[in-house]
Amino acid sequence: MNKAYLLTGGNLGNRELNLSLALDHITESCGKVTKQSSVYETAAWGPVSQPAYLNQVLEIETPLSPADLMQQLLKIEKHLGRHREERYGARTIDIDILFFNNLTLDEDDLIIPHPRLYTRRFVLVPLNEIAPRLVHPILQLTINELLIKCSDPLDVKKYIASDAAE
Repeated sequence: MNKAYLLTGGNLGNRELNLSLALDHITESCGKVTKQSSVYETAAWGPVSQPAYLNQVLEIETPLSPADLMQQLLKIEKHLGRHREERYGARTIDIDILFFNNLTLDEDDLIIPHPRLYTRRFVLVPLNEIAPRLVHPILQLTINELLIKCSDPLDVKKYIASDAAE
């Protein structure tokens, strides 16, 4: 069984529901979710005239290969209304593979570990919550060390659900 860390996030529609549906679909088609971070809210990365994102990190056990896992995640994104039109554009859901075992992979359509995870607080904060001692296989630093060194100025805060509909 393989261990993978995934980042789910989105800033369009009912953000909480979209994260929940992504979690359900990942469980159904990719493997068992063994840990999940709190949900965090962060200002948009890239074009700043977008709504804030909700993000969550999941640890899963999966029988799938990295390529097969990526294909399942792309199917889930499409099923949940993801349209890839603009880099860093607003989206209903985005699901990234952050780590897969201790693997390093650099292919045209899949890079593991995620190539920019160490530069983004919205990835490192929830990942640090569930795997602070996980070591980045290329940088040879723990997630906690990467978070301490991260210069990303965006505020990442735990999300508190409101009773009001979005």
